[in-house]
Amino acid sequence: MTYLELAIIILILIAVTKPLGTYLYKIAGCDDISKKGIFNSIDNFIYKAIGIDKMSVMDWKKYSKAFFITNIIMIFIAFIILFVQALLPFNPTGAKGMNVALAFNTAVSFMTNTNLQHYAGENGITFLSQMLVIVFLMFASAASGIATAFAIMRGIAQKRDNLGNFYVDFTRIITRLLLPFSIVITLILVSQGVPDTFSAVHKASTLQGGVQTIITGPVAVLESIKHIGTNGGGFFAANSAHPFENPNPFTNLIEMLSMMMIPAALVYTFGLMTGSKKHSRVLFISLMIIFVTLTSVGIYSEAHAGKPFTQMSINNSLGNMEGKETRFGSGDSAIFAGVTTAFTTGSVNSMHDSYTPLGGGVPLIFMMLNTIFGGDGSGIQNIILYAILTVFITGLMVGRTPEYLGNKIETREIKFAALAILIHPLLILFASAITIVSGNAVSSITNPGFHGLTQMIYEFTTASANNGSEFAGFAGNTAYMNMLTGVVMFIGRYATIILLMAIAGSMAKKTKLEPSKGTFRTDNALFGVLFVSIIIIVGALTFFPALILGPISEFLSLV
Repeated sequence: MTYLELAIIILILIAVTKPLGTYLYKIAGCDDISKKGIFNSIDNFIYKAIGIDKMSVMDWKKYSKAFFITNIIMIFIAFIILFVQALLPFNPTGAKGMNVALAFNTAVSFMTNTNLQHYAGENGITFLSQMLVIVFLMFASAASGIATAFAIMRGIAQKRDNLGNFYVDFTRIITRLLLPFSIVITLILVSQGVPDTFSAVHKASTLQGGVQTIITGPVAVLESIKHIGTNGGGFFAANSAHPFENPNPFTNLIEMLSMMMIPAALVYTFGLMTGSKKHSRVLFISLMIIFVTLTSVGIYSEAHAGKPFTQMSINNSLGNMEGKETRFGSGDSAIFAGVTTAFTTGSVNSMHDSYTPLGGGVPLIFMMLNTIFGGDGSGIQNIILYAILTVFITGLMVGRTPEYLGNKIETREIKFAALAILIHPLLILFASAITIVSGNAVSSITNPGFHGLTQMIYEFTTASANNGSEFAGFAGNTAYMNMLTGVVMFIGRYATIILLMAIAGSMAKKTKLEPSKGTFRTDNALFGVLFVSIIIIVGALTFFPALILGPISEFLSLV
């Protein structure tokens, strides 16, 4: 039954990919939605209010500068609000101001689309901070990612020095995509019982005669952009396992589809912008094969807990239910875990720390690969990166000059691409190594041995991949972890995007090459096989030793 549910989710996703991808193509300005209309009126008002000339265009350096400076300013403002939040209004739970390390970590986390939470959502942050910082940055981070993806696509499509205007792209994405979609999803969630109110604290009498404090708040509005923006931060510490965030299997389905739609649609948008829909179709199918394969491994692993359950005489008919909600079961929980890490969201409806070794290894692998659709904007950027690497390697193998969608791949592009690919594993493995050597992991790891190593590697992987999901057995709220993961999130986000912008800027200036008999085709099954192979080989060579010492050794020790 669980595999049927996975198939239904994929079929729905495929059905919406083309229309949504076409809509994103129009938002990018390639085919303006309306010369008049309400959207243009709203956008023009915003441009006028902030003094933006919507007709001006930027090369990759100006675009990157606008993107980076805008994000830095928002991080700084968010940091100040979080630091002094106890002095501000709308604080019904009496949340205190965050310390410097935690405020830094949280501000960077939500601006980089990571949403790693080292605080308890329901009482560690005020309602004002939830709205002004958390929800606002969820819109801003997603819009920034999609905007830079648009710019990179324009460069590959050879728009010369016209990669667009960051401020125009940023505005259009929020007003025409994120806000309308969030409103619809919010209404759906409210109809299913997700609260959306400023009436915060309620007292309830329990059957034992005690009093229970129930916290509500503006939950639905956060939940909608949390998923459509592939953000992942929860209003509550339990995230989407909490019944106020995710009450039933229907909301579970809505939240999964919300995470998947935009990253998948951007693959189709890429085909439209570059004039190569067949190439984007090959990419989509290749990525879907990896996603289905790994998610199926996760489903099977959680449904067959194996020897530990047998030894303890635990009923194994429902699978591994430790750390999972009964309303979702092991199957839906495993699907959600696959979706949230493949599409780089970070929302969780179960505790990944309680998964079987291989079941917990699947989300870890998705984040290590960091290219199986990925998050809003960042996903298609990493996909393009691996496609360029595939073309270059195959060109060397067969003795042909590497070309990608009419762009000659030369030394400059490969240097930037190699550096961009190396940043991700370097951040994970280097941060893990210095944490082990320095002894700072001792106070954070709650389960020694192989599982403890997995806990720590997961923490740095989720930070570097800008995912934000927690293994939930790792204590991350220490000054050391807050500062180090904050730096990892920052570099993982901005260094990669700016390097890809440089590649796009270089390609934009090239003379378009017409296909010849010597051109290696990127729109057939052979390219798809090579593309998948490069992703797996690079991932295996980079992370296999860490996986051996963590989830694989834990699995073998239990067999």
